[in-house]
Amino acid sequence: MLDKKQKDEILIKAQGWFRDVLAQNHIKNTAKLKNPSEFNINPFLVTYLANFLTGNSSPESIAKALVYPRVLGQSITTSFGQNLQRFTNDVLGSFGSTTSGIDIEFIDQVDAQKKYCQLKAGPNTINKDDVETINSHFKSIRNLARTNNLSITVNDLIVGILYGERDQLSGHYKAVENNHHYPVIIGADFWHRLTGDKSFYYELVQAFAKVANEADSSKLLQDTIKALAASEEVQKLSSES
Repeated sequence: MLDKKQKDEILIKAQGWFRDVLAQNHIKNTAKLKNPSEFNINPFLVTYLANFLTGNSSPESIAKALVYPRVLGQSITTSFGQNLQRFTNDVLGSFGSTTSGIDIEFIDQVDAQKKYCQLKAGPNTINKDDVETINSHFKSIRNLARTNNLSITVNDLIVGILYGERDQLSGHYKAVENNHHYPVIIGADFWHRLTGDKSFYYELVQAFAKVANEADSSKLLQDTIKALAASEEVQKLSSES
């Protein structure tokens, strides 16, 4: 089990990553949305969504219908996944692996076995091709281990998912387990196995929440909506509704 100093170090590094990488990218990506070219606007739906959201299809309402889903959903979720490698380096660097196809190596605090782990962001973040890539990497590692007279079983090669619940796993993750027999460890269970602390996952959530409390970007959001609403494209959509 990691000691308190080691766990606190992970929490501090995670906060730094959230503040300096994720939050800053979110702010930068939000500012870009002043330009209508950042959107693939569906003219058949956007005025409906504006009315659904605000009860009218004014330029500001249309801008809100475009901006809110990107800022509060797609943008930050995509950024989290895209910056997973930096999270691995910045936050979990002490567990870093030199094995090709493996992100981190650690002693599982539940079964005391060494684990070779590919990290993924969330429960819906791989596709069909990724399943075969994972299998290929793990198969190569097992072959290499046999060549070097090392004992590495399928249970030692795992996919670790940073957040989510087991019942949220996509069919692609289930294929990793059911078809190729590699364990998929998600959310609280993953962090428990890494740190030895059953509550660490929730401490990590709270660490991120502390950074979130600093992140009042409401003025940036309003300025972005105002600028987008003033654009020729949005003005035209509003006038045609």
